[in-house]
Amino acid sequence: MKILTEPIGSIPRPVYLQQAMTAFAGGQIKADELNSLFDQATHETIMELEATGSPVISDGEQSKPSFVTYPMQGFKNFAADGVVIPFADGHTRQLPKLTAGPFHYTTFANSYLGRAKKYATLPVKQAVISCSAMSLLYPQEGIDGYSRDQFLADLVNDAAYDIRSCLESGAYNVQIDFTEARLAIKLDPSKQLLSAFIDLNNQVLDRFTAEEQKKIGVHTCPGGDHDSTHSADIPYTELLPLLFKLHAGNFYLEYAAEKDKMTVLNAIKENLGAGQRVFLGVTDVINPKVETAEEVSELILEAAQIIPVQQLGTTDDCGFSPFGDDTSTAREIAFAKIRARVEGTKLAEKVLGR
Repeated sequence: MKILTEPIGSIPRPVYLQQAMTAFAGGQIKADELNSLFDQATHETIMELEATGSPVISDGEQSKPSFVTYPMQGFKNFAADGVVIPFADGHTRQLPKLTAGPFHYTTFANSYLGRAKKYATLPVKQAVISCSAMSLLYPQEGIDGYSRDQFLADLVNDAAYDIRSCLESGAYNVQIDFTEARLAIKLDPSKQLLSAFIDLNNQVLDRFTAEEQKKIGVHTCPGGDHDSTHSADIPYTELLPLLFKLHAGNFYLEYAAEKDKMTVLNAIKENLGAGQRVFLGVTDVINPKVETAEEVSELILEAAQIIPVQQLGTTDDCGFSPFGDDTSTAREIAFAKIRARVEGTKLAEKVLGR
């Protein structure tokens, strides 16, 4: 049995696309010109990802505004003063706040998948945002004429369709980005918030059959933006007992940057379900140093002593340009790290005799 290996998602955009997006925002170029450059960058990114040897690829999220905000492009009923996400280095990200309903997705992730499949010769996975992250758009003070219960019902419907449309459009699998999981514990150590997030995401996952759930995965990490994190101080041992209650087949966990790796591995072993697979991050996306294939292999072999190999896969700790941050990590470093992941996984397979 081979050790499966997959990316998380985003790749820093090429400079020409970064410049074009700035020009478009300033009214200097038109939408059709920008759209043509999105196609060009997606094509180039897919070619470079396929050249790394990765058996599964993504579109590099070249045309996504960010992994969080894509469903709300063009939606008008928002104010800027939504939930604030604080990062360890002192900078913040702020979500928009819904001001009127009803809320429905204006963009679904299958649109990005369709663009990618025009150029890919390998299987393409597609990332979607978690229902729980989108639930943070609803204001604490409520909205006249649009209750939180109705908002959540609309949200669950659209989040489920977001996944289903990708599966029906030929995605290899679908990855739910649930990066707010550890942050939820930081904000509420009682874990009531995390439990509510788990329950809400399971309302979406329960729309799918057991076979379909095998093609759905969940990614979580301590957040990543401008080489900083929002919840790395929350240990995985606090998260994993609840995380693995999600009704999904695959789990993509940040791991390379974890300091106490043995504790993480034992927590995974204790909580991972029989029908679930864990993909461990074996490249640290914040550290600019490119791992060697041998270093990656050592991480995998250490993990294989604790986790059954048939339930073990490899990935990157996170996307390389979350929130559309295209400058903190060099594009060439992202591809080099992915190549190291692929080659290191192959080395580990040889040692394990797989």
